[in-house]
Amino acid sequence: MKFQNGNWLIHEQFTVQGAVQAHDFYEKDGVLTAYAAPRPIVTRANMLDTMLLTIQFHSPLPGVIGVKIIHHAGVRNVGPHFELTKSAESHAVIEENDQYAMLTSGNLSVRIAKGPEWKVDFLRNGKRLTGSQQKSMAYITEGKQKAYVREELDLGVGEWVYGLGERFTPFVKNGQTVDIWNQDGGTSSEQAYKNIPFYITNKGYGVFINQPELVSLEVGSEKVKKVQFSVQGESLEYFIIDGPDMKGVLDRYTQLTGRPALPPAWTFGLWLSTSFTTNYDEQTVNSFVDGMVERDLPLHVFHFDCFWMKEFHWTDFKWDESVFPDPEGMLARLKERGLKICVWINPYIAQRSRLFEEGAANGYLVKKPNGDVWQWDLWQPGMALVDFTNPAACEWYASYLRELVDMGVDSFKTDFGERIPTDVVYFDGSDPQKMHNYYTQLYNKCVFEVLEEKLGKNEAAVFARSATAGGQQFPVHWGGDCYADYESMAESLRGGLSLGMSGFGFWSHDIGGFENTAPSHVFKRWLQFGLLSSHSRLHGSKSYRVPWDYDQEAVDVTRTFTKLKCSLMPYLYNTAVQAHEQGIPAMRSMVLEFHGDPAVEQLDRQYMLGDSILVAPVFTEEGEVTYYLPAGKWNNLFTGETVQGGVWRTETHDFMSLPLFVRENSILAVGAVDNRPDYDFADGVQLQLHNLQEGVNVSSIVRDVNGKAALTVEASRSGHAIAVTLKGASKPLSIAVKGEATAASVSGVDAQVDAGVISLGAVGDVSFTIQLA
Repeated sequence: MKFQNGNWLIHEQFTVQGAVQAHDFYEKDGVLTAYAAPRPIVTRANMLDTMLLTIQFHSPLPGVIGVKIIHHAGVRNVGPHFELTKSAESHAVIEENDQYAMLTSGNLSVRIAKGPEWKVDFLRNGKRLTGSQQKSMAYITEGKQKAYVREELDLGVGEWVYGLGERFTPFVKNGQTVDIWNQDGGTSSEQAYKNIPFYITNKGYGVFINQPELVSLEVGSEKVKKVQFSVQGESLEYFIIDGPDMKGVLDRYTQLTGRPALPPAWTFGLWLSTSFTTNYDEQTVNSFVDGMVERDLPLHVFHFDCFWMKEFHWTDFKWDESVFPDPEGMLARLKERGLKICVWINPYIAQRSRLFEEGAANGYLVKKPNGDVWQWDLWQPGMALVDFTNPAACEWYASYLRELVDMGVDSFKTDFGERIPTDVVYFDGSDPQKMHNYYTQLYNKCVFEVLEEKLGKNEAAVFARSATAGGQQFPVHWGGDCYADYESMAESLRGGLSLGMSGFGFWSHDIGGFENTAPSHVFKRWLQFGLLSSHSRLHGSKSYRVPWDYDQEAVDVTRTFTKLKCSLMPYLYNTAVQAHEQGIPAMRSMVLEFHGDPAVEQLDRQYMLGDSILVAPVFTEEGEVTYYLPAGKWNNLFTGETVQGGVWRTETHDFMSLPLFVRENSILAVGAVDNRPDYDFADGVQLQLHNLQEGVNVSSIVRDVNGKAALTVEASRSGHAIAVTLKGASKPLSIAVKGEATAASVSGVDAQVDAGVISLGAVGDVSFTIQLA
């Protein structure tokens, strides 16, 4: 929200009272409280007929400093509230002298100036990161009805802002107005399904605004050297999170708001949908599955979209008997073929649903202020909304999900959750303004916990569209409704990279686009991108997405890249564990992986899949693509060619290729299986050593399907010798030296050497040397 009218004036409807001078300080239980006056305190008369801002500084975790700006403290603290992980004890060290008061946590400090001018500086090891200047913290009124609390944090020269959820607008948020307000707006607008009040900058710090309601940000758009954020009400809380690099910020942010769960290995395979409005009975479904088998296309999950339930009855969790007379038998037959099953659901209850009368009678549905059930006709006739603030309603909703899991369902596509009204009353008295964004958290948590309960903690996964801060705990998320063209493919990637910069570890999208039907060239390019994403799903609206409906080459592209992804699972699942343990996304923006290289700061048409593989999707029919390779040596994953980085490259690729490179000093674990994602990753794995450089020590872990370490490898190079240590090598494996001369010999272990590939048996824990020719 813009309060300023240019650099000097305030819009006429607003009155702004900003922090001008520190009046007093108070310390208790690790909290440093400052009192700031909106005018200079020269005489005692200046203390009359004025407001006073109370600003509390505290530290919930090392390297994280919270700031709460309060005008009137007597306002009821109505939920919901983000669930944050905080240490039992404060991590703050507080000091005070004649010039300032300061709170320090880890390497991060906040320094509040004393004297005639209000000034707050956030420092890392004494060096300023950002801060709040005079009048930046402010209480703002709009007439007599509305009040806002505002903060403005400084932006430095060359400082770029990222994150704020899955946003399809430009990847760098500088110059944008961003409202944190979930909406069902597709991928071609400034609206977003997943609004996250958290941003990160290339200076290696992040800002989490601890407000679940509408947060309005002006990111260098009202004042070009400020990030302004405001909320309606009497208080505003935010956290400054130190990295000191961007990965470190995400680590601490997800420690605070929740780690991404580790998705089961099977979810990384190819998902095939019935699509939305198409016809799909068991015969149609079997024709798809048979077609995939006949064409040697590995398929791992089959998804039933909306019309598995009868029209006008969504959501009732009941199979449409006119189309699926034997749903349990059908699911059993599909599962006998090795498939997992996903079905579409949402939190809305149509008036014709069998659940409506029961929900209304028991108080399970959100109500109007007069006590009536809230309803409208958008999406479904007479649609009501499950009240997830009511524990009994959660249990009621969950009971139907359990029936479906018992029937054979493995996952739920948790669609919608964005169009949540604010003129309603919740069971627990939650503020409906705060519940608009927070509703999706309760919805996805309810569904996710059913899957954990029924299938086990390591088997739960949803396919969710909406989210708020903390939603990363319930993967996987997908990008929503996109068009079937290159522009939407590019905007989808921007959204996914932006979501990854917001603490979400796993992300997918509708391969080929949701709306309309893509030309075959768009579909094939999107296949490459989709099968080099963390999760991969073929889905659409009015047409099927089986590849043979496009052309034969689409079948070949599907086969090549699905098998490639399956073979990369030892590497990808280790990447998934990193996301789970550290909050670092599987699909990483270039600036996240190469923090400090100014050439990557605005790149949004390429990404890193994990820490070693660079992917540059092709967005043209002709196959021309321009991309940037950061400094160092890179190996082409298709050809094995070694190229020198630090350069821009322009190439033309056919549909069986795209720029796909492995960075130097990487140990890339490639599996022996290419037709499924869930197998024994350590058995027959090939450990590829890519361009190991002198004096560099590298390591990698091959996991089992539960995420536990099955094999650890360490390698270092000295001259023409590479020292390798293996731990837990209980099954045959091989080591391939990439980008170097053929390995001439191996000392310290029995091995066979053939064209640079060293074959080993079950050697256990062992160290040996590879002597390069």
